[in-house]
Amino acid sequence: MAETASVNIDSTLNEQRKFECPDHFRQQAHIQSLEEYERIYRESVEQPEKFWGRIAEELHWFKKWSKVLEWNNPWAKWFVGGQINISYNCLDRHVQTSRKNKAAVIWESEPGEVRTLTYQQLHREVKKFANVLKLLGVKKGDRVAIYMGMTPELPIAMLACARIGAPHTVVFGGFSSNALIDRIHDSEAVAVITQDGSYRRGSEVKLFPAVEEALKSCPTVKHVVVYKRTGTSINMQAGRDHWWHELMANASDDCPAEPLDAEHPLYILYTSGTTGKPKGVVHTTGGYSVATYLTTKWVFDLKEEDTYWCTADIGWVTGHSYIVYGPLQNGATTLMYEGAPNFPEPDRFWSIIDRHQVNVLYTAPTAIRTFIKWGDEWPKKHKLDSLRVLGTVGEPINPEAWMWYREVIGHNNHDRAAARSNWCQAGLGHATIPRHRSRSRHYGRQARPARLRRIPDPQAALAGNVAHHLWRSRPLCEAILVADSRRVLHRRRRAQR
Repeated sequence: MAETASVNIDSTLNEQRKFECPDHFRQQAHIQSLEEYERIYRESVEQPEKFWGRIAEELHWFKKWSKVLEWNNPWAKWFVGGQINISYNCLDRHVQTSRKNKAAVIWESEPGEVRTLTYQQLHREVKKFANVLKLLGVKKGDRVAIYMGMTPELPIAMLACARIGAPHTVVFGGFSSNALIDRIHDSEAVAVITQDGSYRRGSEVKLFPAVEEALKSCPTVKHVVVYKRTGTSINMQAGRDHWWHELMANASDDCPAEPLDAEHPLYILYTSGTTGKPKGVVHTTGGYSVATYLTTKWVFDLKEEDTYWCTADIGWVTGHSYIVYGPLQNGATTLMYEGAPNFPEPDRFWSIIDRHQVNVLYTAPTAIRTFIKWGDEWPKKHKLDSLRVLGTVGEPINPEAWMWYREVIGHNNHDRAAARSNWCQAGLGHATIPRHRSRSRHYGRQARPARLRRIPDPQAALAGNVAHHLWRSRPLCEAILVADSRRVLHRRRRAQR
């Protein structure tokens, strides 16, 4: 029998490059010193109820909670008894202020169209579409599947669902009809919101045919709303399929936001399914609202005048939290782009940044490594001098990609914040390892992470339905990765009665 060798694997990375935070940047930051950061961190760990209760008070609540945290391992309930609506916090509270005429969403299509929706205009569109959903019989607690490209109608649909308390499940527009079938079946969606097609690398990506194919085996779906984006010919089924513009033409713009229990499900987001059946992550309203509000504000040091761009697709959790819900709760201007980063040329991102004067850029390490392969000549054609904060998300970033991001994309302003890698968003819904703005920038060293635990016997915890459950030592956003999300939703509805 061969002797088992003992092998120690040591990291060969010894990265010492360090970049000091400029005084003028620190003085304008939300958190202005390392000492202030450590004080806030200690409070969040030692007195989490006090900390999160204070942050939650910055949002609108129809009814204040009776208890910040109810902790029965493995279950955590936040803001117990509180009533909130994230659509209200994204829209209504801003239109009552001078922000009503501020740009909420700037959208650029791949062919080059530009649309801007102010908070007042977005508010009106969301209320109208919420009434469209009600007209189709969608009610509080019903699930709605959304299968769209990156158009403003996607966040409008999400916010409309949230407004009436109908949990949405957004399916990435690049997925097949089989992926739609899995997610519609599991969530028992009663309606699908889609579009005829979208644009990617100069070609049309047909979306409606995938929905049409999927619905052959999805009897729970009673209605389909189709946004006309490309004008391609599609086969509409009478009584089931409806044009977005026709329904919106006569819809009322009077639709008050529904007061929802803090534990009411906001959305379900599914894993990709590459390792088996897709698992649905159920995010609840109260904790998710507070977490995405705060992390967007602090991680990106968001300012009132910023134009913010997260380059993710809304089909992923980063897009949910950091294109839609986080920025809009903060009253920010969020940029959306429909197409590919190399159409018509590999400098499309950099031209968008200059054209719209983007101040905060949030992209992925994989994208950065692709930009490096395309060559420095493409970003160097552009000023990029509006950029103030750079960020990365989705995976670890290697040192040279980090340095390229700083030196090439940040070439006109080294006073920007560091690129960093956030993770665990699918489970928690928000960034867990941000880097705050006040400290020195040292590659590979992050701010203090949220602490994660795991249920030792997840099968026992939910009678065999849980695949696994990640949570912080006291979780802000309860997120449950389940094999059958319907049972969790049914259980929550029974508990709320």
